[in-house]
Amino acid sequence: MKFLDLLRLVFNNLSRRKARVALTAIGVVIGTSAVVILVSLAIGLQMNANEQLYGIGDLSLINVMPSYGGGGGGGMIYGGGGGGMTETGDTKLLTNNALQELRAIPNVVSVIPREYVSANVFVTYKKLQGYSNVYGVGTDDLANLGLKTQQGNSLLSRSSIVIGYMVAQNFMDPNQRPGQEPPPPPDLYDQQVQLVFAKYDDQGNEIRKNYSMRVVGVLAESGSEADYSIYLPLDLVKSVNEWASNTTINYNKVGYNEVLVRASDPDHTLEIRDQITAMGFQANTMLDFVQGINNFYSILQIVLGGVGAIALLVAAIGIANTMAMSILERTREIGLMKAVGATNRDVLSLFLGEAAGIGFIGGLGGAALGWLLGQILNVVAIIYLAQQAAAQGGVPPSVAVYTPIWLPVFVLAFSIFIGMLSGLYPALRAANMIPVLALKYE
Repeated sequence: MKFLDLLRLVFNNLSRRKARVALTAIGVVIGTSAVVILVSLAIGLQMNANEQLYGIGDLSLINVMPSYGGGGGGGMIYGGGGGGMTETGDTKLLTNNALQELRAIPNVVSVIPREYVSANVFVTYKKLQGYSNVYGVGTDDLANLGLKTQQGNSLLSRSSIVIGYMVAQNFMDPNQRPGQEPPPPPDLYDQQVQLVFAKYDDQGNEIRKNYSMRVVGVLAESGSEADYSIYLPLDLVKSVNEWASNTTINYNKVGYNEVLVRASDPDHTLEIRDQITAMGFQANTMLDFVQGINNFYSILQIVLGGVGAIALLVAAIGIANTMAMSILERTREIGLMKAVGATNRDVLSLFLGEAAGIGFIGGLGGAALGWLLGQILNVVAIIYLAQQAAAQGGVPPSVAVYTPIWLPVFVLAFSIFIGMLSGLYPALRAANMIPVLALKYE
């Protein structure tokens, strides 16, 4: 039997039983539409989460810290042939020689040490006083860390600083009276501010050290810790820490607190992270969180798709029942087909084609219905989530339910497969009928 003749017969046979075929196909429609909606919802949630995470930080940035092992025994060993890494037992410190090893890793574009201020610090501007994270970085341009400015530039010097987007929000009037309205956040760009560092002597007396600095740049909002940070040159923070601790700091011996390693592309971030940990250091990156989120939503897609597939299983039983009843009703027709020359293969192909046709009709309708309901749900969810984001001061999502092109194609092909699988046993029964007995069937 030619393929076109088979298609014609399948279409004619299904057309003769429109009501039964429609009722059976509705089960497939429900199952496939459920799969499309639930999987699309999981994909949309994953995309929304990734959008939020990609805005939190630079995914090409790796935070590297020294590894302090518990190995005991020996004292501090300096220098030597350990690749520049200072060791105490299993301890790996971020010395200058270790930084050179990090720079030698392929696809690393920058290795920048970062130090915390060990003294108490606050910022004053006119009558206002604010508190913020203060970091010293080993670069004269924060663009090397992937940071961008919304005002001014990102260049650092001994007399200038760059502040985060939210730093100005943390200023207050220390002399504000109860019930008095707080002052608005100051515009600190291109203004002179005072960095006040404080320490205590042996008698508990406070000693302060002031630096007058000009704000040459305000960073663009990134959703990361940079929004709440003030950046200084590394040598300035080193001198402050030496003043606070009354000791001379030698980075070749004690190492840096933290080093920021930037990859040329986020695709290389995890590979570089693994090489750094293999060297004995601690390393983490925002991409670890993104991967964890993606793994969670991949599992969620499978779970939700499985829930929708249960409805498809019920529909498959309906297809099998419909085909079995159809064979009983058409037993004499099958016998007549065989009597005039139809082979077992022709009969098998015909009934498998009819079962696949029911799956195709239901899958096509389910894919279209699932996509349409997904779009409606997407609009409603975006409006609701946008209202929630506006109330909480967050970023509104761009998508809540997303249906990729491959999903309707997949569910359509799967529904056809389910239809053929459900009709396999009835079709085999029809193909194996004896023509004489089939013609005698009443």
